[in-house]
Amino acid sequence: MPQMKKYKCLIIDDSMMERDIMEMLVSKIGRLEITAIAENGLEAQQILTSQEIDIVFSDIDMPELSGIGLLKSLKNAPVFIFVSAHPEYAIEGYNHDVIDFIVKPVSLERVLRSANKAIEYLDLKNQSETKQPQATIENDNYFFIRESNDLVKLHFEEVAYIESMGDFSKIFTIHDKRHITLVSLKNLEMQLPASYFTRIHKQYIVNHHHISAISADELLVSEKYALPLSQSLRQGLLDKVVNKKIVTRHLSKEQ
Repeated sequence: MPQMKKYKCLIIDDSMMERDIMEMLVSKIGRLEITAIAENGLEAQQILTSQEIDIVFSDIDMPELSGIGLLKSLKNAPVFIFVSAHPEYAIEGYNHDVIDFIVKPVSLERVLRSANKAIEYLDLKNQSETKQPQATIENDNYFFIRESNDLVKLHFEEVAYIESMGDFSKIFTIHDKRHITLVSLKNLEMQLPASYFTRIHKQYIVNHHHISAISADELLVSEKYALPLSQSLRQGLLDKVVNKKIVTRHLSKEQ
């Protein structure tokens, strides 16, 4: 069996204790190699311009240059995972296409989940061809995606939601299966029918036929998937899916 590629990591945090904890946890993950540790965003910026880094575990709230400021300053950023004690930063982080957001205090299970997500993305990126294969949409109730060396047929109704992974997308079905395709979320949105699929967040497209509940900043899909709902897209979703279907307390005179 061929040896799996190890990915080089940078850890950034202005707290020595937090740096030590993250270093201890990341060092337990076999596919990751810690090649640099920085105390702040400015030091990390110098490292990123002089070294090859695949994955960054970065605090957000740091003096002089924040984690988000660091990410914005990079032309070709590596995969970023934000680690913060402030969950309110999560939305802004996802708006900058970070692959995950960990809320402190960190645990091995949570770091491992984020690391696996980053590893999966980088493995796919390394395997992808120069030109991304496109999804093939038919004028029926299904479409095909290219997954590894196979063409996989998916019916519109079995898709629960789709999550962005940068240049790729992860498709989750109502049967708890997932498929990864080398097509961006933007391209999928352009090709899939609006009668089934609606963008609800920069990171997510949902099959609105499977929406179970909608709150102020979240919606429930297939009664089990909780997804973030962007405030800028919320009203459009309500107009498209809810408003014409909502039961009111005011009955017409004919009734």
